[in-house]
Amino acid sequence: MEALLNFITGLGVIAVLFVIYAESGLLIGFLFPGDSLLFTAGFLVQQGIGSFGSISIHLFAFLLFLCALLGQQTGYFFGKKVGRKLFDRPNSRFFRKENLVRTEQFYEKYGPIAIVLACFVPIVRTFVPIVAGVSKMTYRQFLPYNIVGAFLWTYGFTYLGYYAGKVLHDMGINVEIAALIIIFLSITPMLWHALHTKERRANLWAGTKRELRIVFGKARR
Repeated sequence: MEALLNFITGLGVIAVLFVIYAESGLLIGFLFPGDSLLFTAGFLVQQGIGSFGSISIHLFAFLLFLCALLGQQTGYFFGKKVGRKLFDRPNSRFFRKENLVRTEQFYEKYGPIAIVLACFVPIVRTFVPIVAGVSKMTYRQFLPYNIVGAFLWTYGFTYLGYYAGKVLHDMGINVEIAALIIIFLSITPMLWHALHTKERRANLWAGTKRELRIVFGKARR
């Protein structure tokens, strides 16, 4: 717990806001742990630690909401401008075309509501706004779902960290463990989608082995 708290405390309020912006729509954003970051940052505000002690939880939650909202809109307009060229982009260590394809399938299955649902699914939440732009979804259609999803995600996890974090801390429960539980709950929809049939479990395992060969193959070179 101490390591995680020290790391986020060191980032400070401005850095946390940028991470939430990046994870909500920039291609590299999927690398960031948005759920645990929101939860732990809310807890730090409640405890008054570092720069988090100088900001109101209500103002902080609002700024996080704005950053997620703007991040998703950045992703949407990036997807709208670049379009299908993204699917022709070669794989690299930090960009895997499979992530984009998987997100497109998620979007096709759930439709526009995927913009809201994706906020609670790591990796997918970074790419769904981009896919929405690629799909030629109009901005008028995108914006309401964008607002609802960003609001529920940022306010939900931040206030959960603020209020539940204090309760857990007072009970002597490790807040880092609580954050990990939050992360697990947030990826449950994605796990169910990926694992609930034998075929999908086999495909996931095959894809994982392929990724490991790519990563360790490059590392050896």
